[in-house]
Amino acid sequence: MPVQEKQRHVLLTGATGLVGGQMLQALLSDPSVAQVHALSRRPLAVSHPKLQVHLADFNHLPALPQTDEVYLALGTTIKVAGSQAAFRAVDHDANLAVARAAVAAGARRVGLVSAAAANARSSMFYNRVKGELEDALKAMGLTALVIAQPSLLLDHRNGLGQPPRIGEILSIPIARLLAPLLPGTYRPVHARAVALALVQTVPTAHGVVVLASDTMAKIGQAH
Repeated sequence: MPVQEKQRHVLLTGATGLVGGQMLQALLSDPSVAQVHALSRRPLAVSHPKLQVHLADFNHLPALPQTDEVYLALGTTIKVAGSQAAFRAVDHDANLAVARAAVAAGARRVGLVSAAAANARSSMFYNRVKGELEDALKAMGLTALVIAQPSLLLDHRNGLGQPPRIGEILSIPIARLLAPLLPGTYRPVHARAVALALVQTVPTAHGVVVLASDTMAKIGQAH
């Protein structure tokens, strides 16, 4: 008899966002995934036999279900959050709290949606917060930490229930034109490519793996 692959149980945050929503679809359609636990501040507009939604207060997380993998895609902007402190509470504190709670429940593999130029020593607040989260996760001694560092996402947020990001609306057409001239790590990329790169890399990765925009774009083009 053929040996059956182990059915994976995964945890996902940020399923209402651009990349998180694409990861949710990819994980639900993956036959090797038995169950997807989605932590969310509000109900999802998606139902599926594999999907279990947990409405959560990220400041006071309950004990999390045991899973094999965790995908962290929580994110906001300083404008939407209202202050630098509120932005940090989401992009750094909430993601790190989920990772710690999931690891305490047995998870050993983490996939993170970060950003190009993330660096804990950056003079730019946004990049510094992203880099500090990466460093905190690296210090957790995980079997695998896969960090996606996308540049500008080539997708609009219509239908996500989020306020429009004027900077993205203005920059996406320009980025499409300039993409061939930009270094690989700063080329714009579609959210679907970022999602596919993470869900395909996390299950078999070892150690810390960083996925740059151009690498993720190639994975997206292949599927």
